[in-house]
Amino acid sequence: MVQHPPLPGAADPSAAWLLQADQPLAGAPAGPLAGLRFAVKDNIDVAGWPTTAACPAFAHTPAAHAAVVQRLLAAGARLLGKTNMDQFACGLNGTRSPHGPVPNAFDARYVSGGSSSGSAYVVATGQADFALGTDTAGSGRVPAGLQNIVGLKPSRGLLSARGVVPAAQSVDCVSIFAPTVALAVRVLQAAQGHDPADPWSRALPLASAPLPRAFRYGVPDLLDFGGDALAEAAYARALADLDALGGTRVTVPYAPLAEAAALLYDSALVAERYAAVRGFFDAHAQEVVEPVRGILARGAGYGAADYCEALTRLRALGQQAAPMWDAIDVLVVPTAPTHYTVAQMQADPVALNRHLGTYTNFVNLLDYAALAVPASLRPDGLPFGITLVGPCGSDLQLAELGQRFHHATGLPQGATGRPLPAPEPLEGLQPPALLTVAVVGAHLSGMPLNHQLTERGAVLRGEAHTAPDYRLYALPGTTPPKPGLLRVGPGQGARIALELWDMPLAHYGSFVAGIPAPLGIGTLALDDGRQVQGFVCEAHATAGAQDISRHGGWRAYQAALRTATPSVSSHP
Repeated sequence: MVQHPPLPGAADPSAAWLLQADQPLAGAPAGPLAGLRFAVKDNIDVAGWPTTAACPAFAHTPAAHAAVVQRLLAAGARLLGKTNMDQFACGLNGTRSPHGPVPNAFDARYVSGGSSSGSAYVVATGQADFALGTDTAGSGRVPAGLQNIVGLKPSRGLLSARGVVPAAQSVDCVSIFAPTVALAVRVLQAAQGHDPADPWSRALPLASAPLPRAFRYGVPDLLDFGGDALAEAAYARALADLDALGGTRVTVPYAPLAEAAALLYDSALVAERYAAVRGFFDAHAQEVVEPVRGILARGAGYGAADYCEALTRLRALGQQAAPMWDAIDVLVVPTAPTHYTVAQMQADPVALNRHLGTYTNFVNLLDYAALAVPASLRPDGLPFGITLVGPCGSDLQLAELGQRFHHATGLPQGATGRPLPAPEPLEGLQPPALLTVAVVGAHLSGMPLNHQLTERGAVLRGEAHTAPDYRLYALPGTTPPKPGLLRVGPGQGARIALELWDMPLAHYGSFVAGIPAPLGIGTLALDDGRQVQGFVCEAHATAGAQDISRHGGWRAYQAALRTATPSVSSHP
C-alpha cells in the first residue's frame, strides 16, 4: 500500500483517500454491478490492505475481505481504495482523523460530515460510483446530507458486519453512498444476505409494496436548526415538495426520540463504544485522538448494572415512540440541522458534533430503517437534505418515495454538476394490487367524502360515463347530500358522469364496509363497454326522490343548484 498523489477533481483528495492500492481490485467479469467503481471506509476489511480505523497504531492487515466487500466484488464492482474517517467511527463531522479533516465537496471550509467522511466525499466528487460507510449514530446519513448525495442506512443486520471494526456492535450498520437512490438499492441488493458468522446478522423480509400515493408523513413537534434560517427554510420547502407528491403532514411527538438519541453518549450505552476496542484502548489510549479518547474512556467507567438500566430505559422509550407509526407511513426529518466550518468544529468539537446528530442518533437504537436524500441547494450554495425514516424492513418503501422526491428536485449528482438520470424501477418492490372503483357523488374530487378514497391510497385514474342505462336521483335527507345511481334498463336512462379511482385492494374492504344503506357497490356498465365496480342505490330509496339525470352527473347538478333561484334550488 502506498500514498498516492491527488486524484483529479478533488479539492483535497489526500484527506479523502486514506490508502489506495497500487492496482484496484477487479470484480467478477460479469454481474449486476459490473463496470462500477467503489471505495470502502477504512474500518472495513480488504484482504491484504491495512485496516486502521484512522488510527495508525491500530493497523492490522486482514487475510480475508469483509463479507460485504466480497459480495460486491462477486457482483462485478471494482474496488478502488479505502477512505478517511472519524477515528474509530466516533463522530459525525469528519475532522477527527490523524490524516486531517475531509473537506465538504461544495466548500472546503465546511465539514464533510462523518464518520464516513471520505466515502461520502469521493461519491460527491465523482471519484467513485458508490462507496461503503458505516452508520451507528448517523454516519451514513449526515455526510450524505451535507454533500448532496444519497445515504442508505439499511435495517440493522440486513448487511453483514463481519470484517468491520465495530463502533457499537449491537447497533452498527454498513451503509451505502451513491448519487442516486436506484444505484444505492442495486448495491444493497447485491450486498445483502444473512450471515451466520455475524452475531448481529438477521434474515429480514423487506416490505414489497410501496407506500400509498397519498401517504402520511410525520414532522417532529420539536425542531432545532441552531439558528440557521437557511436550513429552516430549506426544510419547509422540502415539506411543501412532499405535499405536492401526495403527502399529508402529521405532527408527531419528538421527545421519546430525542431522549433515546441522548442515551447513545449520555448513558452506559457508551460502554459499547469502549468494548469495541477495549484491548487496544487499554494498552494504547494515548494513540487515540481527542475527543475520541475521552468518549472511550468514559465508556470504560460504567458497570454492567448501569448498562442494563440504560438498555431498559431505551426499551421504554421505544414503546413510547411506537404509536407514532399508527398515525404515519414515514417520518421525515432534516438529515442535519445546519453546516459548520472546520474551524468551528475544531473549536467546539463535542457540542457541535452532538448537534449534527439531532435527527439521527435515535434511528439504530430504535431499530428503524432510514434513507437520506438531497432536497435542495441553499442560497449560499451548500446542500440541504432530508431523511426518510421507517420501521425495520421498510427499506424499499423508503427508497421508492425517496427516489420520487429526489428526482423531482432537479438537483445535480453530488458536486459533479451532472444531471440526475431517469428514475429506475426498484427490483423487489411490487406495486399493490389495485381495484378500480367508480364514484358518482360525494366521493368525487373536491367533494366532502373524497378523503375516504385518498386516505386509503386511491389515485384518480380519470373521468368516464355510464352506459345510457342509468338514472341519477338526489336522495333526500342525506348528510352530506348524496345521489343514488339506479340501473333502469338498456336505453331507458342517461349517460351519467363519474370518476374512476384505483384503490389498493388491501383497503377496499374497509372502504365498502363504511358505505351506508341504501347505497352499496355493484357492477357498473360504462359507455365504452367496460364494466367496473361502483356506487349503486337500492331501488326503494329513489321512490319520491328527484330525478336529476338530465344534468348528466352530480357535479353538474350541484352547479345548477348554486345558480338557480331559491324556489328552484330547494332540496327535495
